[in-house]
Amino acid sequence: MKTTISQVHKYVGEKVTIGAWLANKRSSGKIAFLQLRDGTGFMQGVVVKADVDEEAFTLAKNITQESSLYVTGTIVEDSRSPFGYEMQVSSLELIHEAVDYPITPKEHGPEFLMDHRHLWLRSKKQHAIMKVRNEIIRATYEFFNTHGYTKIDPPILTGSSAEGSTELFHTKYFDEDAYLSQSGQLYMEAAAMAFGKVFSFGPTFRAEKSKTRRHLIEFWMIEPEMAFMDHNDSLEVQEQYVSHVVQSVLENCKLELQILERDTSKLESIQAPFPRITYDDAVKLLKEKGFDDIEWGEDFGAPHETAIAESYEKPVFITHYPLDIKAFYMQPDPERPDVALCADLIAPEGYGEIIGGSERINDLELMEQRYEEHGLTGDAYQWYLELRKYGSVPHSGFGLGLERTVAWIAGVEHVRETIPFPRLLNRLYP
Repeated sequence: MKTTISQVHKYVGEKVTIGAWLANKRSSGKIAFLQLRDGTGFMQGVVVKADVDEEAFTLAKNITQESSLYVTGTIVEDSRSPFGYEMQVSSLELIHEAVDYPITPKEHGPEFLMDHRHLWLRSKKQHAIMKVRNEIIRATYEFFNTHGYTKIDPPILTGSSAEGSTELFHTKYFDEDAYLSQSGQLYMEAAAMAFGKVFSFGPTFRAEKSKTRRHLIEFWMIEPEMAFMDHNDSLEVQEQYVSHVVQSVLENCKLELQILERDTSKLESIQAPFPRITYDDAVKLLKEKGFDDIEWGEDFGAPHETAIAESYEKPVFITHYPLDIKAFYMQPDPERPDVALCADLIAPEGYGEIIGGSERINDLELMEQRYEEHGLTGDAYQWYLELRKYGSVPHSGFGLGLERTVAWIAGVEHVRETIPFPRLLNRLYP
């Protein structure tokens, strides 16, 4: 019977065969302990000299790290292991012998590990991070599918910037200028006018020359847009969604969080509603915390966000930022036109902004005014303007950065470990 490590709980007391790689091994006289991995998980195989033929025991003693093999044996429960099971090996079959595997069981620097990212992904910690990432993606689809959203895929190649920013990757689209998308939002607004509630999930690109632990050049965004929803409606969706994702990871990634040594007590309290603080009050709070240089009208940096988050145990919304430091499409507060009906969601424990969102301008005349103020002339944005011309409605949306969310939930210091093959300022390899 062939099976996988993730399924061995079904075969306790039975003999099975697993195709695996050798992650590590140790031996003690007449017993060899093989740390096996097969992509679905990690498990120990115990090879007792008296229970196998001489050839199999010699192989168990001498097999090299990351060699591939078929392992056959009986599954038994093992209360000492976090996994809970191990294999009493009866036979081994070598598939391929790995020679001089570069990532040995010792400390390696981050640049060395990033140079060998294609191999580093095999390690137990990196495997756990990717499993957490996968669960966040699964829970995302579950949340939006069960709440009546339609998934729409916006283009990656665009003729304009969603944010009106210059931090874009330029390319030629035959004889036209084109850019790699930094957000699918504008297209999702069009989709919301057709389907009501929509979401996208895909790669986005920022040509931002930043080296911080929170930034990637290529990252993945979840971007919902919702017709007939105002700013407060959107905040409720955001906190319900994030709560669902966190609780799903806690439920379905217990072993991975244990491998990552994540303090899950800090995640167990992540349930809606989340606290909210206005930008005005956030500036006051920062001044009280010793940030005397911050002035009203300035955007917050990482130290500011961390200081604000320290006052709360849950993610916190910072709302009503000054209109002048936000994107052209954000709806001004009708009671106070110098601030926008917007919010950033700041994760606890110093992980920074994970969501940015707002109510969008729905008035054609106001949007035309914003176009003029931001110099958005020509045909590139004409289609977006027409969304306010033909059946405009109040609508809101937000974008969640997947990698920052993975970093927070998994307790990982740097976002470079939260994506399979990170693209950083000085890294396009492997």
